Amino acid sequence: MPFTIPPLLLPILMLLASNIFMTFAWYGHLKFKDHSLPLVIMVSWGIAFFEYWLAVPANRWGSEVYNAAQLKTMQEVITLVVFAAFSVLYLKEPLGWNHALGFAFIALGAFFIFHKWS
Repeated sequence: MPFTIPPLLLPILMLLASNIFMTFAWYGHLKFKDHSLPLVIMVSWGIAFFEYWLAVPANRWGSEVYNAAQLKTMQEVITLVVFAAFSVLYLKEPLGWNHALGFAFIALGAFFIFHKWS
């Protein structure tokens, strides 16, 4: 029996992977400020190509189980989680209490997007 990823989980995993690519495309070059801007733009564009190959089908397939607002909210929360890890682990930039508070407010907003009011 082949392994299949549940439809509720597949778009989340794909959006997570796409965000890793996009975060490197947008911010990875900050460690290479000695390289020319046109070069880092082209490299970033190449990395972003793979992000699109994950994000577009993630949203297409995800729309079968989530509405557009939920997909966008997932995207934003995943982006923040990936960026927070990237910032600390790759860029070696610390996160402070103000970042945690801001992320908490965004998480609260995500709760309201996913909560069904009766």
